[in-house]
Amino acid sequence: MPIQFLQLLTSTDRSNKTNLQLGAYMAFVAGAVNAGGFLAIAQYTSHMSGIISAIGDDLALNDLVSVLGGISLLLSFLMGAATTAILVNWGHRRKIHSEFALPLFVEALLLLIFGIVGANLNLYVPLTVPAIALLLCFVMGLQNAIVTKASRAEIRTTHMTGVITDIGIEIGKLLYWNKTKEANVQFYVEANREKLKAHLFIFAMFLVGGIIGAVSFKKVGYISVVPLSLSLILIASLQIYRDIQALFKT
Repeated sequence: MPIQFLQLLTSTDRSNKTNLQLGAYMAFVAGAVNAGGFLAIAQYTSHMSGIISAIGDDLALNDLVSVLGGISLLLSFLMGAATTAILVNWGHRRKIHSEFALPLFVEALLLLIFGIVGANLNLYVPLTVPAIALLLCFVMGLQNAIVTKASRAEIRTTHMTGVITDIGIEIGKLLYWNKTKEANVQFYVEANREKLKAHLFIFAMFLVGGIIGAVSFKKVGYISVVPLSLSLILIASLQIYRDIQALFKT
């Protein structure tokens, strides 16, 4: 049944369970890539809040080169998300099985290239570091949009701000004291325990991914990304294979 399980991760027939399973694994990938990427280029690429703030700071300091660099990273993330939207909508219109698998396959290939070629990227640092940053921002935009589209905007995987905020809200509800349920029906506060568990799971996977990604990159370098990319290729290729089979049957 492992093949069936992997197929369901990117199936067009979505459920809360498959959304959580896909989101959790993609959070693990994002944590690993983000941590490894920071060790490679001293730049986090999975969330745009810091990059946008840095643009403002650099603009105030009249550092126009850094401003342009920040805008480039922002646009790269944006284009990654846009690429996912184009591929998903194209696949949805044609009613293919690989609607969500296609952008995932693109992400996997880009990570594979990064992992294989990365060892030689130190030859000319002033050129390669910006290139790596742009690539990783594009990949993170691509990935965040995949899970967002698949879960109908219920799950984010490349940054934890929203996830931790939701965890805090549910903990606040959990700790809230209701006098009696009967006397406060209109104002009764009840935590969504399933939502709390799901967000804690995603947060934990991102954290574990970050730890493993950092340790792996420190020990073996860029090649540590290759197993992640191969796992994503496997997950994505199952639905793509179904579409290829259907194409030859017609």
